[in-house]
Amino acid sequence: MDAASLLLGLLVGALLATAVTLGVVAVVRRRTPQPDGLEPVHESLDHLHRLLAGIERDRATAHGELREQVGTVGQTSALLRQETAALVTALRTPHVRGRWGEVQLRRLVEVAGLLEHADFVQQPSSVNDLGAGVRPDLVVTLADGKHVVVDAKVPFAGWIEAVQATDEAVRVTRVAEHARQLRAHVDALAARRYPTAFDPAAPFTVLFVPSDGFLTTALEAEPGLLEHAFGRDVVIATPSTLLALLRTVAYSWRTERLARDAGAVLEVGRLLHTRLGTLSGHLGKLGAALGSAVGRFNDTVGSYERSVLTTARRFDDLGVSATPVPTPAPVSAQVRELHPAPDPELRTG
Repeated sequence: MDAASLLLGLLVGALLATAVTLGVVAVVRRRTPQPDGLEPVHESLDHLHRLLAGIERDRATAHGELREQVGTVGQTSALLRQETAALVTALRTPHVRGRWGEVQLRRLVEVAGLLEHADFVQQPSSVNDLGAGVRPDLVVTLADGKHVVVDAKVPFAGWIEAVQATDEAVRVTRVAEHARQLRAHVDALAARRYPTAFDPAAPFTVLFVPSDGFLTTALEAEPGLLEHAFGRDVVIATPSTLLALLRTVAYSWRTERLARDAGAVLEVGRLLHTRLGTLSGHLGKLGAALGSAVGRFNDTVGSYERSVLTTARRFDDLGVSATPVPTPAPVSAQVRELHPAPDPELRTG
């Protein structure tokens, strides 16, 4: 029982004792003649009885609800302990640890914005310069065609034991063991010679640690672990640092695609400009031909009026034809010359 429940119980007990005392006094006084001026006191005592009864009912209800909530919290805590134990047991298995690292790596690649089979490949197989087969977890392709190899199989059984340790000496021992396991994995990763299997490749291999706590705990026992890894051409990357690296790669790819698209746009613009020049030449020739045709038509109409219609009108004068021969009208429309429109910016400036 907590302090609040104890205090409430003491308060209710005091109120009950006061009520009992007042009740006894009231019974004693009823046995003797009392003046009518004590009637308000009786009413106050009755009201106090009802108030205390209501407080007791509320306390019982609250106590029951509190007991039910405490039971629910206990059940939830037990279930959480079971799930945590199951998770720890699963993480002790190397296959599960490796799969968890691969899932974390996949999520980072997706968040960075890289495209599968275009910017990266998962678990490709190859052969290094020593003839040994290798299979990293991820190979990222840079914009210049080079590759960056990423491995995510990191042992952290010592870290789990260090977290579960209740004794400080045991914890220090387990942390040192975790740092030793991580150092041994760095040496094993360097011996696989991943860059030689994916030429052209960056001259280093990225060791992905799925949690920042894994690296921080290892550095407590061995502060020179990062320098040792750099000396073996291995870069230890946590989720935060690897995400920065992958975002940089994604940005370089976007820049490369924009540059490539800009070149294609420039080439299409040049082709369009050439074809527009050819079309403008054809329009000029067509306009000249139409102007010449109009001039020839008008010359023909003039000749027709002078030479043919003069003779045909004599038939009209002699009454041979009922209707006169119509006179064709010359064409007065002119072909518009092709001129470039002025630049609006120059005109407004």
